[in-house]
Amino acid sequence: MDSLFELTRLLNDADKKLFKQFLQQKNKRSDVKNLQLLDLIETDDIYGLNNLYESDKNNDAYYALRKRLQDNLLLFLSQKTFESSHSDTYDALRLVVVGRFLLENDVIKIAFKCLDKAERLAEHLEQFNLLNELLLLKLQYAHLPGAENLEALTARLLRNQADMQRDAKLNMAYAFLRQELQEIHLKGKIVNLTALMITTIRKYKISAQDLMTYKSIYQILFIANEYAAIQQNYGLIERYVNRTNLFIQSHTYKQSYLFYHISIMYFLANFHLRRKDFVKSASYLKEMMDLMLTDSRYYTLFYLRYQLLSALNLFYTDFADDAITLLKKSLYNTKHKSKPEDIEDLQICLTMFLALCNNRESLKQLTLLTRTDAWYEKKMGMLWTIRKNLMEILIQAQFSNIELAMSRISSFRRRYKKYLLKTSEERVLLFLSLVEKYLLKPDIAFDPAYKKTVLNMLSKAENNDIFTLSFIAWLIARWEKKTAYQVVLPFMQNNNHAQ
Repeated sequence: MDSLFELTRLLNDADKKLFKQFLQQKNKRSDVKNLQLLDLIETDDIYGLNNLYESDKNNDAYYALRKRLQDNLLLFLSQKTFESSHSDTYDALRLVVVGRFLLENDVIKIAFKCLDKAERLAEHLEQFNLLNELLLLKLQYAHLPGAENLEALTARLLRNQADMQRDAKLNMAYAFLRQELQEIHLKGKIVNLTALMITTIRKYKISAQDLMTYKSIYQILFIANEYAAIQQNYGLIERYVNRTNLFIQSHTYKQSYLFYHISIMYFLANFHLRRKDFVKSASYLKEMMDLMLTDSRYYTLFYLRYQLLSALNLFYTDFADDAITLLKKSLYNTKHKSKPEDIEDLQICLTMFLALCNNRESLKQLTLLTRTDAWYEKKMGMLWTIRKNLMEILIQAQFSNIELAMSRISSFRRRYKKYLLKTSEERVLLFLSLVEKYLLKPDIAFDPAYKKTVLNMLSKAENNDIFTLSFIAWLIARWEKKTAYQVVLPFMQNNNHAQ
C-alpha cells in the first residue's frame, strides 16, 4: 500500500481539517500544490494525480512534492500525538523536556521539581530509558544549589542501568522468539517450544526472577499462544498458562500494566476457548472487559478481539444466532482505525458460522475476503490462510458449485502441498482427499470404509481443536443429513480438554 495513503488513513475528519490549516500556515507561496495533492489522495483520484503536473518531465517535482507532504504529515502526527496523549509516560516525557528547558534558563528550583515528578512517574511505569535520560540530566546539573546528593544520584543511575540491561535482554529474547515463530509460520520450521524457550533463556542469560514481571509474562504467553495456534494443540502450552495464573494470584495489579493485563486475559480466554472450557473462557472475557472499560484507548484497541472470542463462545455453546448477530454488528461498526487483521478475523469467523449453519449468505461473505493469499500468509499466518482456503472449498461444494470447488482443490495442492508435507501436516491432505472423493462420488459418504476413515480423525488428539472438529463435522454431516453445526455441537459438550 502507498505509504502516503497509509498515513492519511490515520487522520479522522477533524484531523484532516487541522492538517490542512497546518499546511496553509507553512505554505510561503500561493502556487504550492500540497493541499491539492492531499485532496487527490483522499479521493483516490488517479487521473487528477496524473494531471497535477503538465509534463512527464515534472516527475521529479511530483515526487519532491510527495516527499514534502509526507514529511509535513509526520511532523503533524508527532505534534498531535504528543499534545493529545494523556498517558503517564507522555506526562513524564513532557516534564523532562520542560525541566531541561528551565535548567538551561536558570529556573533551577522549579526545574528540579519537574524532574522529581517525572522520575516518580517513570519509575512507576518502569520506563528505564526515560529514567536514564532524566538521571543523566540531574547529574549534569548536580553542581547547582538545591540539587540532590551526587552519590545518591549515581547509585540510582547505576541501579537503573542494571534494570535497562535486564529489560534489553528480555526484549532481545522476545524478538528472537518472534523471529522463530515467523520461521514456523512461513517456512514450516519444526520447533519444540519448551526446548526453544530454555535455549533462548540461556542464550540471553535471563534469570528466573527476570521472568516474573507483567511484561515478561505477557511476552511468554504471546509466544506460547502463537505456537499453540500453529500446532492446533493448546494442550502443549498448559504449563505456561498455569504459571501465568500463579503469577497473577501472587502479584498486585497496577494501572500502569493495563495493556499487559488485558492482553493476558485475552490469551487465557482464548486458551480455554480452544480447550472447550467455555465457562472459564467467558470468565476471563468478563475480566478483560472490566479492564478495558477503565481506559478508552485500550477499549478501542481490544474491542474487536474481545468481540471475536465472545462470538466464538456463543456459537459453540449453541447460541449461533446471537453469535452471528454479534459479528455482523461488530463488522458494521468497525472504524477506519481498526487493524485489518482484526477485521479479517471477524469476517472469516462470520463466514464459517453461516456455512456451518448451511446458510447461503456464507457465499456472499466469502466474496468479502478479497485479499491475496500472499497477504493473508504474511499478515494472518500460513495456518489461517490454509484454513480460509479449505473453508472456501467446502462452501462452494456445499452449495453445489462442484467445478469451482474442484478447481480450488487443485490450486490448494499446488500452493500448499509441499508446505504441509514439510510440516508433517498430512492430516490436512487426508481431509482434502476425503472432500475430493465426496465431490467426485457423493454416495461414497455412506460407504462404511469412508465413514470409518472420517471418524478415526476424531480419535486423534491433534484434531481436538474446535476449528479442526468443525471441518470434520462437515464431512460427517454429508451422511447424517444434518447441518455441520448440528454435528459439531455435541463435540463441544464432550469436554475432554484435559487430554
